[in-house]
Amino acid sequence: MSVPGDLGPLPAAAIPADVRRAGPQAERRYAAALSFERALTTELTKVLSAGALGEGETAATAAYRDLLPGTLADALTRSGGIGLAREVYDALGGER
Repeated sequence: MSVPGDLGPLPAAAIPADVRRAGPQAERRYAAALSFERALTTELTKVLSAGALGEGETAATAAYRDLLPGTLADALTRSGGIGLAREVYDALGGER
């Protein structure tokens, strides 16, 4: 199952077993919830890493710093997220 946002296929462990058992439509709904969680995580981590160049920081260092929010969000999403996706999935009509 893929998550919108160029993450590619997710490991089976990233999608709960009950969602996989519920079929492809449930997997797509969960992937959408995981995509929302990824976007929110990216935005939250951008806030944490935002700021002007620090003392001694080069433009290259700043560019790498700017990549961190997306990289962190991707890693969290691939490992199953932070739990928000499950809540969104359930709110969208997912079954437990």
